Amino acid sequence: MSTHASDPLAALGSLPGVADAVDSVRKAVDRVYGHRVMRRRSNEISSEAALRGARGSAALSGADWALEEVRRRTDFSADAEARTVGAALRLGAEAGQLLSIWRQSPMRVLARLHLVAAGDAGLPGDAAGDEVGRPRLDGETVDEPLIEAPLPAPSEVAGRLEGLAELIVAGGDAPALVTAAVVHGELLALRPFTSYNGLVARAAERIVLIGSGLDPKAICPAEVGHAEQGRAAYLAAFEGYLSGTPEGVGAWIAHCGRSVELGVRESTAVCEALQRGAA
Repeated sequence: MSTHASDPLAALGSLPGVADAVDSVRKAVDRVYGHRVMRRRSNEISSEAALRGARGSAALSGADWALEEVRRRTDFSADAEARTVGAALRLGAEAGQLLSIWRQSPMRVLARLHLVAAGDAGLPGDAAGDEVGRPRLDGETVDEPLIEAPLPAPSEVAGRLEGLAELIVAGGDAPALVTAAVVHGELLALRPFTSYNGLVARAAERIVLIGSGLDPKAICPAEVGHAEQGRAAYLAAFEGYLSGTPEGVGAWIAHCGRSVELGVRESTAVCEALQRGAA
């Protein structure tokens, strides 16, 4: 297509396996949106998807709690795991409020996501407060336990974030899955903040999927699928993204596609449970 030269994200749609992944995701999303429970109780499905998505994202960041524990707990300040779960829950609640800003100013949204994730650590007077909501500076360390890939220098981070933001603002013809996977992968690769980069990357992926119109009611939590496929598969797919090869990047996009489909399966099960309860 002639637009591909000026729309690098759209060009990724022709990578190995990507067209099949996009098609499979579209069909899966359409099926769950057609479920009879969705017509009457979509708000309940959305709330449950946010909760389960937050649990999945926290699990990938080292806080693998049972769903009922996440549901039951009210205090998320006790230790590092609790703070991670609390951050994931806050991000899940915030994502829907940022859709209109994302297409105009992705950098503002990313800053807001980090601020929300940090919670009390972002308040004035906290020792870590001046690191919250802005890209890291030279000499600042990154706390991201799962991702051990080389850390780009702050100058490289700034340039690549600016390039990513320009692509999002420009829009284009890329399928939602492709854009979401690239946003997710790029933020994981850059780790632009001193903390919570994985949570922020997965929240940004969620915002793209919702805001693109693929999942407007936020009922297809990719984070559930990322967690279900496991850390080893997540890291292996991410290594493919980092490689920059057509096969590697295509495999990462397809991995993200499977994650969305598993999120669809989770919400379909919630629909079925609600239907049985109402029967």
